Amino acid sequence: LTPELLPMVINACLAKGSSAMGEKQTIVKNINAMQSFGSMDVLCVDKTGTLTGDEVILEYYLDILGEESREVLDCAYLNSFYHTGVANHLDQAILKCSSMPGRENHFLSLGETIQKLDELPFDYERKCVSVLLSVPEKENYIITKGDVDSVYSRCQYVQHKGQTLKIDTADSGGIHAIVDEMTEDGMKVLAVAYKPVSSQSRLQMEDEAELILLGYVVFFDAPKSSAASALQKLEQLHVQVKVLTGDQKSVTLSICRRLGIETEHILTGEEMEELSEDEQLLAVEKTTVFSQLSPGQKSQIIRMLRENGHAVGFLGDGMNDLAAMTAADVGISVENATEAVRESANVILMKKDLNVLEEGVLEGREAFANMLKYIKITASSNFGNICAIVAASVLLPFFPMTSIQLLLLNLLYDILCLILPWDHVDADLLTKPLEWSGRTLGKFMTFFGPVSSLFDLLTFVFLYFVLCPGVCGGSFGSLSAEKQSLFISMFQTGWFLESMWTQVLILQLLRTKQLPLIQSRPGRMVTGVTILGIVLFTLLPVTPVGKMLGMTAMPPVYFLFLVIDVIAYLLLVTLAKAFYIKKNQDLI
Repeated sequence: LTPELLPMVINACLAKGSSAMGEKQTIVKNINAMQSFGSMDVLCVDKTGTLTGDEVILEYYLDILGEESREVLDCAYLNSFYHTGVANHLDQAILKCSSMPGRENHFLSLGETIQKLDELPFDYERKCVSVLLSVPEKENYIITKGDVDSVYSRCQYVQHKGQTLKIDTADSGGIHAIVDEMTEDGMKVLAVAYKPVSSQSRLQMEDEAELILLGYVVFFDAPKSSAASALQKLEQLHVQVKVLTGDQKSVTLSICRRLGIETEHILTGEEMEELSEDEQLLAVEKTTVFSQLSPGQKSQIIRMLRENGHAVGFLGDGMNDLAAMTAADVGISVENATEAVRESANVILMKKDLNVLEEGVLEGREAFANMLKYIKITASSNFGNICAIVAASVLLPFFPMTSIQLLLLNLLYDILCLILPWDHVDADLLTKPLEWSGRTLGKFMTFFGPVSSLFDLLTFVFLYFVLCPGVCGGSFGSLSAEKQSLFISMFQTGWFLESMWTQVLILQLLRTKQLPLIQSRPGRMVTGVTILGIVLFTLLPVTPVGKMLGMTAMPPVYFLFLVIDVIAYLLLVTLAKAFYIKKNQDLI
């Protein structure tokens, strides 16, 4: 049942798809990812750089009352300047202020005069980063920058215009009066706090307490102009896009609403943790936007989607996306992503644009569809041949085809199938995700295979009772050994040619559920190679190679029967195909 060139033909389909993707600014590192593209029905994306322009801009640096404060900017700059953890867009945006006109020397002197003693890098539990700095002729300072609520919970005082006042940390209404309006406009806000320490030279987590809140740094990352149309195209292809981000809920909502993403169902990482396992499996289905997620929660959501039967892709570029990328069926990254993420990705986009993904989905579905055509049609043809051989072993006094002839038949057919990657795929096959199912393979194979066997048996009857006795001068049992050898050779050659014609032509008939050559035309290369192959293989019995394989030239009357037999076979398969489609609502 297994075609000899199955791995080669499948890899040819996948390689053709990956080659086409290469022409569209996409590198496919693993060609198996092409079939994952074809079957993908859920695409999870990180917000920053995917839905937004990936150019985070530092818009404001404000004190606790929302007024511009250079002291807040200086502290944020020092925190980002000395932060040695994973690089991020926000730190890069803050460091760009060193090129502000007229202030270049100021920021240069900050880096030269103030030295770092220690740091506590960012993590998703604390949601902040702290550095311990040594200031000449002054006390050492801890500067903390991070999520507004996380930093505020560590503060005991606020500072405004040189005055330090004690605050009630249980009452966060004051900070949200300043922050909420900005986050609802799609801006990301980080809080900046500090604390003087005496001669301390090491930093512990316990030191991130009793801080003095200085103010906020505010960033904006505008939605991409092309993202909205790209999302609509993916929706038309029945690929659901889910946003998985670590950003604040209000910021995420603002960006998604601008892009037309459904935000009625949104969950934060904290809300996810409160759900039971069964509730989580239901929640990931109906929720489109997830915010304030840790890297582990991103990968957990992807695993749950896969458990629910989805083929999941993930697009990301940062270290916090690494776990999610390895959990997905197909990991997608970009050229400027971190090295570890690029190494683990199956696909790398040279252009960070969802429109490129739409083209990738189409190419993947085309490659997957051609692969499914080959597997299903070839399996059904081989199944038909096996049924015919079993029947012949009971009814005939000799083999209907030698083993070498049978292997050669399948080998020649598979060689012709190597042209399938260049075949046209019907548009209706590209509008929805394709899935591989052994159940549908068995149904297809056992439905169309016996139709082939029926005409094989008809060929046996014609060859055994009509053609071979007419040429050899009698029935098989009444002939001499020499004549019996000719009888067998003609019978085997006749079935070889009939099998080859029906196998090759049925490929054209079952490659589409529409009328072949009329409603659905194969690629020109496919048509040309098919015709050339039929002609060459039909001439094979009269060549020295054919004679070595025990074949012989067939009389003209055989070819008349062959044409009638093949036409009748194709007509019956056409009727059977219509019945199969009506019953199963699909063909491939």
